[in-house]
Amino acid sequence: MINILVVLLLLHFLIAASFMSKASRSNAGLFRIANGFAIGVAICIALGWGSWATQGDIASGLFEINFLRLSVVSLIGFMSFILLRYSIHYLHGEKHRGRYFRYLLTTLLSVTIVVLSNHLILFWLAWVGISLSLHRLLLFYPNRPRAALAAHKKFILARLAESALLGAFICIYLSTGMLQLNGITDYYLTHATTLTVLEQSAAGLLAIVALIKCAQLPVHGWLMQVVESPTPVSALLHAGIINLGGFLVMMFGPLILRVEAAKWLILIVAGITTLLAALIMTTRISLKVRLAWSTCAQMGLMLVECALGLYELALLHLLAHSAYKAHAFLNSSQWIHEDLTRRLSDQLEPPLWQWLIALVVATGLTTAAAVVIEYQGPISIWGLMVGALTVWLALRFEAQAPSSYFRIITAAVVLLAAYSAQKWLLHLVVALPNDLRAQALDGADIWLLSLVVLLIVVNYLLYYRAHLVTVQKLSRVLYAGLYLDEWMTRLTILLWPVHLPSIKKQKHLAIHRYAAGHEEQK
Repeated sequence: MINILVVLLLLHFLIAASFMSKASRSNAGLFRIANGFAIGVAICIALGWGSWATQGDIASGLFEINFLRLSVVSLIGFMSFILLRYSIHYLHGEKHRGRYFRYLLTTLLSVTIVVLSNHLILFWLAWVGISLSLHRLLLFYPNRPRAALAAHKKFILARLAESALLGAFICIYLSTGMLQLNGITDYYLTHATTLTVLEQSAAGLLAIVALIKCAQLPVHGWLMQVVESPTPVSALLHAGIINLGGFLVMMFGPLILRVEAAKWLILIVAGITTLLAALIMTTRISLKVRLAWSTCAQMGLMLVECALGLYELALLHLLAHSAYKAHAFLNSSQWIHEDLTRRLSDQLEPPLWQWLIALVVATGLTTAAAVVIEYQGPISIWGLMVGALTVWLALRFEAQAPSSYFRIITAAVVLLAAYSAQKWLLHLVVALPNDLRAQALDGADIWLLSLVVLLIVVNYLLYYRAHLVTVQKLSRVLYAGLYLDEWMTRLTILLWPVHLPSIKKQKHLAIHRYAAGHEEQK
């Protein structure tokens, strides 16, 4: 029964792709009917999972339904509805509108198959399908040099990631003799024996795939340049597809977390990416580029959470970030106004006593929340929460009268309570065994805690000590992205040259279109 429902859900994307590609506004009614059908099928899947969840994960051949998969596929359904509805109006009158919808729906179909797949071969084929269809979306405006260069770099990295993923799956099959993902996961959850060289190689390859998919340094440059594509494509990429690296780690976590080299590869690369991308983001002027650097940092933090074994926090991060980033890109025009208002407003540095009060209040509230939910595990994540709350409180204390402090602290309590409640609830359904989770003040916890402290200190210097010569030099280097993308671009073109559209040709085409449109008006 579950297989039938899943096939119906996937069939919805194929049907939608067939009539949306006709690029007619009359398709809007059919679009609503198709999405209503998809929502109904998704509800049936959810009810089926709820009815039989007591028997364990629902797996039948090619597909599997569990809480993690159901959460992500629900997110995909919601994002699909929003993006398609937005695209109908956004691309109205566009010549190649039909082609856009074909590749968009093919991408959504491939992502859905990856999330629901219970077979290594089907998983890999759908993974390849995502990158191939996304490549066509990134080249929707093929005459834009930056878009062409970004798509070229993404194409090469995608082929490397797919090759590594295929190698990892071959190693897993040779080691376990299984192709079913649920069987592989159960095997590594219950077998804590020494892993073979093939299994360790598979874990390392999976870690590399996740880092590439999440655009971690130094293979991040294409993510900053795909803003040349249509806004819905940017929203799809930043709110959905790039999260698949974290989903991959969560799916194969029982294997990856048993290999110290693979776990530390993620911790080091993703941790450094989180630190640098968060700092670089503060130096950018272009709103979309700032959002892209934000995505890079957020994906790094999500991968770190996965490597710490905090699946409940990683899943919460994935869902919240997707919703936030989709809204940010689709509502970018309003964000520009808000960003300009913030930049032009006076930003006074809070006095020391307000920083200290904010720190004491944030530490007390965070400690109380950890005690209430009986948290046991790494403290670095709570240290990050203390830092974020401290900054949030200090800035609002500075801007408000002392009489409103109670209201500000109450708002902080509500935010922290909501976060803690969601973390506690997700811990009940997606938590890993304790032997796979990082512990308080172990090596991984100390590493992340040091990055959090460094991030807070350097961010303070960039905001409030920007007049210092050393800080100005650091700001210039950060603005250049540490020149990492320039080196990667040179290496990419050296290994695989690409012919980029001429800028002069673009100007000529623009003038020609303008002249043609002017003649039509006459």
